[in-house]
Amino acid sequence: MELTTVWFVVIAFLWTGYFVLEGFDFGVGMLAPVLGRDEEEHGQVLETIGPVWDGNEVWLITAVGSMFAAFPAWYAGMFSEFYLPVVLVLVGLIIRGVGLEWRSKVSPARRAWCDLGVMAGSGLPAFLWGAIFADLLLGSGLAALLGGLFSFSLCLLHGAVFVTLKTEGPVRRRARTAALAASVAVVATAAPALAGVAQGAATPVWACGLAAMAALAAGVALVWRRRDGWAFTATASAIVLTTAALFGALWPEPMPGLTVAQAASGPYTLGVLTWIGALALPFVLAYQGWTYWVFRKRVTREPVHA
Repeated sequence: MELTTVWFVVIAFLWTGYFVLEGFDFGVGMLAPVLGRDEEEHGQVLETIGPVWDGNEVWLITAVGSMFAAFPAWYAGMFSEFYLPVVLVLVGLIIRGVGLEWRSKVSPARRAWCDLGVMAGSGLPAFLWGAIFADLLLGSGLAALLGGLFSFSLCLLHGAVFVTLKTEGPVRRRARTAALAASVAVVATAAPALAGVAQGAATPVWACGLAAMAALAAGVALVWRRRDGWAFTATASAIVLTTAALFGALWPEPMPGLTVAQAASGPYTLGVLTWIGALALPFVLAYQGWTYWVFRKRVTREPVHA
C-alpha cells in the first residue's frame, strides 16, 4: 500500500476518533441545562465529560496537523474555502472551554453565563462540522444545511446516551427521554444525509451508509430497552460508519479537481511522518484508553459550589 493511501486512512481514523469522542462531549454540553434541574444535577451532567473533554480535542489537533503535513494542498484548499465556518468552530471550542473551566470558579450569578457558553460552544461545532464536510463533498448550500442538522442531532443523541451510561437517578431518566426525542430528528435527517454522501460512490460507501442507518436504529431500540452500554456502542458505531462513508466518498479526490496523489507531500516527508506516527500513536491511544478506564464509574453527584 502506498504511503499516500496509508496517510489518507490515518487521517480518516483521526477524524473518526474526534467525531466519536467529541460527539458525546458536544451532546452533553448542549443537553446539560435540560437534564440538570438544579445546580447539583447540572454539575453532575457536566462532570461526565469533565475528565476527558480536553483530551478529546487532541484528536482534532492531530487530524488537522496530519492533513497539514501529509496533504498540504488538501489542508490549504479545505481550510481556505471554509475559513469562516472553521473560525466559528474555533470560537465555539474556546467559549465552551472557558465555560467549563470557569463555572466552578465564579459566583452563582455568573455561572449561568458559563453554562450558556458551554451550550452554545457545543452546538456551534456540532452543526458546523457536518455542514463543512457535506458542502466539501456535495458543494451545495442545501447539502450543508442537511449535513449540519444531521451532525447536530446525532451529537444530541450520542451525548444523551452517554449521560444515561454515566449517571444515576433523575438525570439518567431524563437523559433516556432526551435520547428518544433526539432520535426522531436523527432518523429524519439521516436517510437523506447518508444518501447524499453515497451518491455516485462505490459499493463500499453505500454499504457503510446502510450499516450506519442500521446502527442508529439499533441504538434507538437499545435506549428504549434500557441497555445503555450497548446503546452507546451503537451510536458510536453509527458515527464511525458515517465517517467511513464520508471519507470513502472523498477518495481519491478530496476536493474538486485535486486528487490525493496531487495533494500529498513528497515520499521523504511521508516516510518520516510514518515513523513518527508508528512511535507516537500507540502511546496516545494507550494513554487515552487508560484515562477512560480510570474514570469509568458513574457520576452520582456534584457538590454545589458557593
